[in-house]
Amino acid sequence: MKNIFRSHAQPEKLLPLFHIRDKNSTTILSFRHMKNAVAVLSLCILFAMSCTENTRSEATGIVEKSILATKNRFAPDKRVALFDVTAKKEGDAYILKGETNLPHALKALKAELEQNGITCRDSITLLPLLSADSNGVIRISVANLRAKPSHSSELVTQATLGTPVTILKEKNDWYYIQTPDKYLAWVDKGGLVPKDKAAFAAWNNSSKIIYRAVYGTSYAGPETTASPVSDLVAGSILEYLDETPEYYRVQYPDQKTAYLKKDDAVPYTDWLQSLYADTTRLVKTAKHLMGLPYLWGGTSTKGVDCSGFTKTVYYLNGMILPRDASQQVHTGTLVDDSGDFQKLVPGDLLFFGVPAKDGKPERIVHVGMWIGDNKFIHSMGDVHISSVDKNSPEFDEYNYNRYLRTKRILGKEGLDFKDKEGHITITSKQDNNYRIKI
Repeated sequence: MKNIFRSHAQPEKLLPLFHIRDKNSTTILSFRHMKNAVAVLSLCILFAMSCTENTRSEATGIVEKSILATKNRFAPDKRVALFDVTAKKEGDAYILKGETNLPHALKALKAELEQNGITCRDSITLLPLLSADSNGVIRISVANLRAKPSHSSELVTQATLGTPVTILKEKNDWYYIQTPDKYLAWVDKGGLVPKDKAAFAAWNNSSKIIYRAVYGTSYAGPETTASPVSDLVAGSILEYLDETPEYYRVQYPDQKTAYLKKDDAVPYTDWLQSLYADTTRLVKTAKHLMGLPYLWGGTSTKGVDCSGFTKTVYYLNGMILPRDASQQVHTGTLVDDSGDFQKLVPGDLLFFGVPAKDGKPERIVHVGMWIGDNKFIHSMGDVHISSVDKNSPEFDEYNYNRYLRTKRILGKEGLDFKDKEGHITITSKQDNNYRIKI
């Protein structure tokens, strides 16, 4: 009988090996089934692509963090410094694009990227653009400076006649400028006269007259019956030509000439020599501006907002304050933050707003100046006096309830500083405030 249980299985035939080798022909992995080799090879490719993508993402993260850190270090306040920079990956390098007026910040960014092994190419526009006319002088009584190059854009600040500015760039009928207090804004081309280096130096070195009346007019001849040339505001500066017994003959930045009553103006050097901001003068100047209308963005006697008012009062007494209340609060020395108004002296600045709470930062929204006797003067609706005395008819409950702190501007001397614009020589610095003197 045949063995019906005999196995008919044939000896297993070995499949050929498939090898994965490195660039030196060294075998890394071997497989007997092609589908296994393909699967593993696909996984290796995906892993390599993932590693490459992670490396790129990591590099992009470093670039973005470096740009942000540089901006926070050199241009934390976009109102006074421009560092609008982005990066785009192209091939093996990052292309830096945008614009800035801070060459030292750009240099620091590129050095940091190089230190991190990141290749970059610089396509950033450095302002001011290379031009013979990168400076200018305000030619009208008050130039309105706006956030964007449009008359419908927000009024952010003003500049008065004779103010020197740096022209950073132009767009259509507008110039993007920086004022002596570093504020950045747009002004329509009718507001200033561009000047080349020689003409700008000539303007800065010329004898000048400063207008001291709150508001007035210049005339085509040495009499008030002559035709008006333009209106003027306190702080307007014109070039001195000659004089009569009752009038100064002056020249505007755009070369037109006019006459000013001597009772309303004074030689600029005489004004500088007489300057010293003390408490009595500050209060007198502030009260002289009583009744001026509130104007958002205003810093002239045509209208002032709260910080524009304090800035104007200090400027007319020889000191330049930062433009906005949220900037002014970082100047001077702390006097009080608990409502103890007995510590205050005339000239101190009171700040109001919303305290930091629930992770939200503090917001400074208003500023006024202390004048003594429990009173402060400020621009809110108009320039007027309010009191912190609850029994006074001038008691300002609204601002009393949002009072945050008081800072003292006077009395703390610092390092010497000279205005690079040439318009004002400053020989002492108080924190972030600049005192104007010969």
